[in-house]
Amino acid sequence: MSTRDWLRLACLPGIGPLRAARLVAHYGSPGAALSGDAAGWRALGLPQTLWHQRAQPDTTLLARTEDWLTTAGHALITPDHEHAAPMLADLHAAPAWLYAVGDTELLTRPAIAIVGSRNPSSAGIEHARDFAGQLARSGFVIVSGLARGIDAAAHEGALAADGMTIAVCGTGLDRVYPAVNKPLAERIAANGLLVSEFNLGTLPSRGNFPRRNRIIAGLGSGTLVVEAARASGSLITARMALEAGREVFALPGSVHNPLARGCHQLIREGAKLVETARDVYEDILPTLAFDEAATALAPARIDDLVERTGWSTDAVSSSLLILELQGRVTTTPGGAYVRNSKPNPTQR
Repeated sequence: MSTRDWLRLACLPGIGPLRAARLVAHYGSPGAALSGDAAGWRALGLPQTLWHQRAQPDTTLLARTEDWLTTAGHALITPDHEHAAPMLADLHAAPAWLYAVGDTELLTRPAIAIVGSRNPSSAGIEHARDFAGQLARSGFVIVSGLARGIDAAAHEGALAADGMTIAVCGTGLDRVYPAVNKPLAERIAANGLLVSEFNLGTLPSRGNFPRRNRIIAGLGSGTLVVEAARASGSLITARMALEAGREVFALPGSVHNPLARGCHQLIREGAKLVETARDVYEDILPTLAFDEAATALAPARIDDLVERTGWSTDAVSSSLLILELQGRVTTTPGGAYVRNSKPNPTQR
């Protein structure tokens, strides 16, 4: 599938990444979708006026985006890209593309989303930084939305730990919202990854952020909520994570803190109460592809597993310790690890 065909579809007024995803799923490629007949478009619920406009992309935006993609570190991530995010593939409303700035390989790594209030307490900021730092040191990519408050603290915690972080933006990647986070966005672009499904030039608007939230929820194996009011975007993200079959964790707080009420509500609804980063880590680990890599039939040493998974040595060692305590793996006399055919439930 050619990048230009994807861009022609992306720059077609009235299409957007969700309609584009339906078209490509139906026709098999963006080029075939653009050549499709009116009946096919109508069958997908698209108005005939869009079909008539299919050969008339926004040429100014198309040229501008093609020029933007020539910059080092800029990319358009489509389903056939080598670093297409596998976690987004089973999302109910998976985006047809993501614009990206930074290390696109992070989209293929195990991730945990951390979200919360834009106006948190000082304790909430400290918790977000601490959890993000510990999880990042364990090898997880920290995903958040570049908003003020908990989002920014989560990104900062990951970066301070020399870890990996992804910011999912609610605007085009040629701008930063909120503007106060521009220095943070620049650090993430240099040491992590910025992504957005929105075309260049897209301004922040109220409807963009719930759409962005589903991508935050979709990229993570789990979502941790740190301080949130009962009516907040963080709870929307948490519910989207549940709909995607992902784990949801919530940090409890004082009954007198209104920013703890959203977390308490999530816990009542079935989210897992956590007190430490390890509570999150141990719960997520069995769901990861690492479990398969680490428990292959052939004996494997830590260096082998680092190479297979792309995780840090510390993250692999920690993961193996947990798997060993759970009875999933055993060490051989030579120091290699092998999978147990029948994990011992008493070791859990």
